[in-house]
Formats: sequence, C-alpha cells, structure tokens
Amino acid sequence: MANLIYFINSSLDGYIADENGTFDWTEPSEDAHAFFNDFQRSVDTSLIGRRMYETMRVWDTFLLDDLSEVEREFAEAWRDTDKVVYSTTLDTVPEPRTRLEQTFDPEVVQVMKDQADRDLSIGGPGLAAEAIRAGLVDRYVLRLVPTIVGGGTRALPDATRVDLALNTTRRFDDGSVLVDYSLR
Repeated sequence: MANLIYFINSSLDGYIADENGTFDWTEPSEDAHAFFNDFQRSVDTSLIGRRMYETMRVWDTFLLDDLSEVEREFAEAWRDTDKVVYSTTLDTVPEPRTRLEQTFDPEVVQVMKDQADRDLSIGGPGLAAEAIRAGLVDRYVLRLVPTIVGGGTRALPDATRVDLALNTTRRFDDGSVLVDYSLR
C-alpha cells in the first residue's frame, strides 16, 4: 500500500497564503526546489483541489527552454505525474495525465492507495483537510518558511487531532525548514 503524503509550504504561523491570497514569500531556494523535484518524481499521482490546480497548471504550459535547470526538472516531473483534480466548479481539465472528479470519496482514495506502486500526494488545504479527517493522510511534509503572515489560508485544519512521529528535518539555504512526520 502506498502512502498519501500532504506536502505543503507554510508560514511559521501556519498559513499557505496570506489574507490577500499572496504566497510569493514561499518561493524556494535552489536546494529547496531540488528537494521538491525529488519528491515530485517519487509520487505516482497528485490529488489536488481546484485552487491548487489553478496554481500548478502553469507547469504543464511553460516552455522548458525558458526555465532554469531546477525549474525544468520540476516541470518534467510534474508532467510525468498523474493528477486528479477535485472540483465542483470546473467542467474540464485539459492538461495531459489530468482527470476531474466532482466529489472527494474517501473509499475511492483508499483504493487508489491500496493499488498504487508509488506514493500519492495531496495538495491544497481544503482537500487535504477532507483526507486528514477521513484518516487517509499517512505523512505530513511541511516546508516552514521563516515568515509570519498573521492570517490567511491555514495549512492544517482546525478541530482535528492527529498524533505524529518525526521522520526527519532538513534546513534549506533560504532559511526554511522541512519537517516530515508520519502517523504515530
């Protein structure tokens, strides 16, 4: 059985975007970006909500020759990953290797985990909250950015308790710190 991994950038006070929806403060250093590339190559399928899809879809459209080496590697890894977009407002997702689901069904996701040869990732705090509450998330990988934004979109859901054990930490050149936890 594969793991379902919630991997997200977060401010030190626990937000993925500030009150204006801005997340430019999350831009990674080259070594952090290289870590993201390795992570993306390790997953078979990424489950994402509509807003995360709208943010990430640019990686399917960039001209590879216009990107730095580390960005190009991420774009290639993203394009090689199957994606499931959960949205009630979208009618279509035209990118290759991408399919649309109207509803999040925990039983279907459990079957995906059971049948997968490699890990799955989940992105977007709303969708991740559903998976966390359903007990589907096996690992929590957060890159904590040394910024306090004071409010906005929370990285983790309120009113949910999950006991975790630390797998590893890593410090990046930009001062951010990666924390990787599994279920206890």
